[in-house]
Amino acid sequence: MPKAGKSALPSAVRIIAGRLKGRRIPIESETIRPTPDRVRETVFNWLAAHLDAVHCLDMFAGSGVLGIEAWSRGADSVIFVEQDKQAVEQLGSRLAEFGCAGEVHQADALRLDYSVLGPFDIVFLDPPFKGPDMVNLCTLLESSGGLSASALIYMEMDRCNEVPELPPNWSLIKEKTAGQVRFALAERSIRADG
Repeated sequence: MPKAGKSALPSAVRIIAGRLKGRRIPIESETIRPTPDRVRETVFNWLAAHLDAVHCLDMFAGSGVLGIEAWSRGADSVIFVEQDKQAVEQLGSRLAEFGCAGEVHQADALRLDYSVLGPFDIVFLDPPFKGPDMVNLCTLLESSGGLSASALIYMEMDRCNEVPELPPNWSLIKEKTAGQVRFALAERSIRADG
């Protein structure tokens, strides 16, 4: 039973818009912290002009709601990376049920070869709040060879954390807080002069 004043995690999250609008994704594990609806709504408003025919990476997929929402709104395909076996099985079932163009990789997100899986146009970087350091994750992504030249990287963290120091060729373009979540969008750019 949740403590007074604390809200329980949802038992399901819904897809907000697109071809899967209104479909629900059950949350069957207490270890999964899905991105709240109002945060997703804001994020996908930020990304609205960039979702058509892109290749996405949902790096710490959990329920897969970020990647599934992206596919629902026009992304061509999504690679989902999740380490938890039960979450992987549930996500695989959900993708089959929805007809979502995606692949699920049961793996440690820090050890995959993203240069083989990418290049990715949009990355959803939503690790466990007490998980890997966000600075290291951004550095890993930048050095992976798996990002497109102008990739967009969504980052989600505990409200108490600041947006991490970004690689030199990334620019912070949006940042907001809602409830217990700080979230931000960065854009990667590779210039011809260096």
